[in-house]
Amino acid sequence: MFHPIDLKKWPRAQVYHYFSQMAPTGYSITVEADVTGLCRDVRDAGLKFFPAYLWLVTRNLNRQTEFKCAVKDGILGYFDRLTPLYAAFHQDDKSISLMWTPYSEDFSEFYCSYINNQKKFGSNHGILTQPDTPPPENAYTVSSVPWINFKHFSVHSYENKAYYFPSVEAGKFEKRGEKIFMPLSLTCHHAVTDGWHISVFLEDLQRDMNNFKEFI
Repeated sequence: MFHPIDLKKWPRAQVYHYFSQMAPTGYSITVEADVTGLCRDVRDAGLKFFPAYLWLVTRNLNRQTEFKCAVKDGILGYFDRLTPLYAAFHQDDKSISLMWTPYSEDFSEFYCSYINNQKKFGSNHGILTQPDTPPPENAYTVSSVPWINFKHFSVHSYENKAYYFPSVEAGKFEKRGEKIFMPLSLTCHHAVTDGWHISVFLEDLQRDMNNFKEFI
């Protein structure tokens, strides 16, 4: 469901106007996430890492209204929740296609939906693996480049339109001693999110990664 925002009452209204109309600004930040506990928990449970990563990122973005803001029919508002839109990699021709799995607060339900999508659509090539069902309007981009351990990653849009959902990208694991780290990049629009929102997201995400077996 989409909820319009009353700009006359929204505390962020002036900041939104400044960074969307006067000085349109986006930013990217890259951090290292400690995925030691998460890797252990998914391995012990016989699960795949990627859908767990998708679920955890989406769960924590959904906790803050600012990450769910969008313009619909010319009106600024926010969705109840975001849906992860991610890339499926094809080994045969090294191309990618976009897939999406509706978010559920129940990890097991989301995981089963992800696996079913892979079985049903994973071999489809082209930009959309689910061509008869376009991505939902609350879909945000979250993916991974597992071949590269990057220090920084940013997304550049070449189309000037209002897009306020975050984009999230993970990279190749790096093992240091007994710990495993993963680069994690977020690209956001300053009109709806500041550094404080990012810090809350990262703290909550790390806590959930450290205690993932609570959700299995």
